[in-house]
Amino acid sequence: MMNKYPEKITNTEELEELLSRPSKEVIELLKHLDGDIIFLGIAGKIGPSLASMVKRACDLAGVKKRIYGVSRFREADEQQHIENLGIETIKGDLLDRNFLEFLPRVKNVFFLAGMKFGSENNLSLTWAMNALLPAMVADHFKDSRIVAYSTGCVYPLVPQESGGSLETDTPLPIGEYAQSCLGRERMFEYGSTRYGTSTAIIRLNYAVEPRYGVLVDIAQKVKNNQPVDLTMGYFNAIWQGDANNAVVRALGHATSPAWVLNITGEEILSVKAVAQAFGMIFGKTPQFTGHEAPTALLSNSGKAFALFGKPKVQIEQVIKWTAHWMQEDHKLLGKPTHFEVRDGKY
Repeated sequence: MMNKYPEKITNTEELEELLSRPSKEVIELLKHLDGDIIFLGIAGKIGPSLASMVKRACDLAGVKKRIYGVSRFREADEQQHIENLGIETIKGDLLDRNFLEFLPRVKNVFFLAGMKFGSENNLSLTWAMNALLPAMVADHFKDSRIVAYSTGCVYPLVPQESGGSLETDTPLPIGEYAQSCLGRERMFEYGSTRYGTSTAIIRLNYAVEPRYGVLVDIAQKVKNNQPVDLTMGYFNAIWQGDANNAVVRALGHATSPAWVLNITGEEILSVKAVAQAFGMIFGKTPQFTGHEAPTALLSNSGKAFALFGKPKVQIEQVIKWTAHWMQEDHKLLGKPTHFEVRDGKY
């Protein structure tokens, strides 16, 4: 298994290998984990690399498990790509109760389904995906272990000097999207308490790689000579491969009542400084609009670092990878994070 990281990522295959590269701790976890594994909502930005990491870890650990990936698979090639990773796919709508009840009740569940982009345009569906579905999943998989993705958006905006919100802080979600995400957490907490389901809730903020994320959003503005909004002047970010490793390892810490974990990077990053770093690489002078507000959406991941160690890939490296990826005109996912939003309306 490779341990070193390249100076540049030259193609999608190399990128996906890096994103799904399991740590020795993940391999050890899968070696001793009982039961099969299912990924609900596998076809999003994170699901393929997370599932691939689990499959690779199982192979390296020498254990055989059935690994399922569930999604509507709206794009024709999505399902084939997942199957090529060695994952058994199941196509259907998770909000269809008959379909959900058809799913095998395996021991280990990763819940990735949810709605963010365009959530303001269809608030009822947003609540259905982010709160109703988790209640249904918590019931169907009550005898399983569940790792459920949530978001740092459930926290209020906090001063940069605070170091970011802690898991023990009271959630104060801004806007209906964030409120629905807290609803998701509460439904998994309810299921965990009612049924004794071992559950870990992951407040992720933000995972990045060269095809999407806050770094890509900023880099595109700089590269295209568009102004970068400084109003949300600071943010957290973590290399998605490091986030994946932490999320898989969280499965081994799932408890009842449900357990909450922030996952993000070490630093509080400046939007302006990151834009200037891309400007140096691109040979551009970044343009800015607005001024840094005294607060931002920030999380403190000290609890995760104490458990799993700090991220292995530094953000400076991801900036270089992202800049090269864009200079080579490789494919982007076209899914902006809307990190600039301060009123919760995504």
